[in-house]
Amino acid sequence: MIGKTATGFGVTRRILGIDPGSRKTGYGLVEVRGSKVVHVDNGVIVVNVKDSIPLRLRQICEGLQDIIREFRPDEVAVESVFLGKNVSSALKLGQARGVALFAAAHFNLTVTEYAPTEVKRAVVGTGRAEKKQVQEMVRILLGLPEVPQEDAADALAVAIAGGLANPLLSQLTTTRPKRRRKNG
Repeated sequence: MIGKTATGFGVTRRILGIDPGSRKTGYGLVEVRGSKVVHVDNGVIVVNVKDSIPLRLRQICEGLQDIIREFRPDEVAVESVFLGKNVSSALKLGQARGVALFAAAHFNLTVTEYAPTEVKRAVVGTGRAEKKQVQEMVRILLGLPEVPQEDAADALAVAIAGGLANPLLSQLTTTRPKRRRKNG
């Protein structure tokens, strides 16, 4: 663990949200201070689309590792894969997600994945929110002067979802054994 710090209101957690992509990977960092979510940084790792996929993946990985070294997050939140119609695009997205997961694991960071509907629900209040609604709520929640670039805004939304998730509740739900139902 890199550095959770105690405050008068509890523990401060720094969360790196990642919106993976094979052309652009958005990142957003927030700090959760008690019940408040505060903007730290955001941006986009843009790779040369003319480069081979392996080269692009390396650039994404190195970019994320640089961000982790600089900002020292306590945990990472990544948007989970959604099913798309284009198989080739879905595979490339999966590869970019894998690199993001690796970059976090390289630093022994806890990674939590959030479905797009969970992110929308956390930020807007409904899992069916439009992209523009999510972006505007990110701006409002973090007190930003303008809406960040699209991929960065998506990453900030993922980080906010991670920040609003109850760590104890998520730990209980992932470690509790499931009961078997008896038929009859």
